[in-house]
Amino acid sequence: MNLRYIIMAAMTCMAGMAGAAETGRDSLAVEIEMSGTVSNGKYAPVWLTANRFGMTGNGSKSGYLSAGLGYTKNLRRNWKIEAGVELAAGLNTTSDVWIQQAYWDIAWRCLNLSIGGKERTGWPLEKDEELTSGWMVEGTNYRPTPQVRGEIKEYWSVPGTRKWLALKGHVAYGYFGDGKWQEDFVAPGQVFTRDVLYHSKALMLRLGNKEKLPVEFEFGLMTAAQFGGDMMKKNADGTVTLVQDMPDGLKDYWKIFIPGRDSRLANVQGNHCGSWNFGLNLFFGEWKLRGYLEHYFEDHSQMFWEYGRWKDGHIGVELDFPKNRWIETVVWEGLNTTDQTGPILYDDVFSFTDLQMSGGDNYYTNGQYLGWQSFGASLGHPLLFGPEYNSDGTNRIRGSRVKAQHIGLKGSPAKDWKWRLMMTFSRNWGSYGEPFDAVKHQFCSMAEVNYSPTRLKFWDFKLAVAMDRGQYPGNSTGAMMTVRYRWEKK
Repeated sequence: MNLRYIIMAAMTCMAGMAGAAETGRDSLAVEIEMSGTVSNGKYAPVWLTANRFGMTGNGSKSGYLSAGLGYTKNLRRNWKIEAGVELAAGLNTTSDVWIQQAYWDIAWRCLNLSIGGKERTGWPLEKDEELTSGWMVEGTNYRPTPQVRGEIKEYWSVPGTRKWLALKGHVAYGYFGDGKWQEDFVAPGQVFTRDVLYHSKALMLRLGNKEKLPVEFEFGLMTAAQFGGDMMKKNADGTVTLVQDMPDGLKDYWKIFIPGRDSRLANVQGNHCGSWNFGLNLFFGEWKLRGYLEHYFEDHSQMFWEYGRWKDGHIGVELDFPKNRWIETVVWEGLNTTDQTGPILYDDVFSFTDLQMSGGDNYYTNGQYLGWQSFGASLGHPLLFGPEYNSDGTNRIRGSRVKAQHIGLKGSPAKDWKWRLMMTFSRNWGSYGEPFDAVKHQFCSMAEVNYSPTRLKFWDFKLAVAMDRGQYPGNSTGAMMTVRYRWEKK
């Protein structure tokens, strides 16, 4: 798959929407957005670039212009069609021109088939997208990955349980399209990957019927993987050399679905990661208190309690207030990725078959697939900074051992006005293999105001100011201005 196939998919979406519109439409939306960022540091403040679906660049100055079209059609017998396309152009971004979204969804009742690249949220745990610091496996920090995805998007009540048991889940296969970006980014002598394939799956269960008892408990598992593709080496003269051709035949799609040791690779095929996910919701009239935990793992050593209690993960508490003029939601989150099953790794199965230690997991970095990233941005939590922050042109996550405290608040003091505030303090140890000389401290903050004037009902104006202070990624003070026009007809 390359750019021409993505363009063809986008044109197909647009043609389909135009044809459907001629026979009647339920919803048609047009959206145009323009944003610019200016700062005085080497990098823009973290919260001006993170968790924005890869639209912004992380440099001191950047901007983008995007235009999108979305269509929804409700059909008879519980069928539904959704389609969308969004094109973008940027200044000092990872691409000059790109397709941000191009997708076609076909749904029947709770079942949905999604084809293409789409900005997806809420997996596996629903968090407040405006206030959360991120997700561990996949989040909103990178560009959408083109994929074929079968899913139950929203919790579906299992028949016969009187709404006390509900589930949701998905299975997806896709394609990472950042091979050319990696080739241009890495320094001579470094390796990169191209034509890498994608797989993810998840199952979440929810226990509780809040109409009968104001408590809900959620739990489940999500896993994701990179597989197939080629590992390449960039030579001093700019040419590239094949280092390893990773298996990508039809049977490898099944092997990545159920991971197992592969004799061709002398290890488990692909780069795997995942999370156990837990949520507890308490309802008190108009109040809602939510607690959640994502326990991240990259192999069996962290997946189960083989090496003792879990120490790594992302934990949060979210409080929704009754409707008022000042504050709607408060979020606190804690992040820890420093354990990684300890620093010891011994996996030489050919020498001492009775001795094996699976420590030193080195989150978001793999010997074959390098960084758990797309276009330089971490696929998971943005505080494990992606390769776009590596000035030496290496495709890896330098600082994977992190502890952080995060606070977010938002409110709507008036009909036309909204605001949000985010503050994060983090410490970074580097990695077990390449620790920093000293622990690097970082404070990141952002305040944003959103104005949606009633007299200009299709327009939104956002102004965000942010300040970072610390050693990684460094000091920076800046601002972002965003203007959006959205027209929708139902």
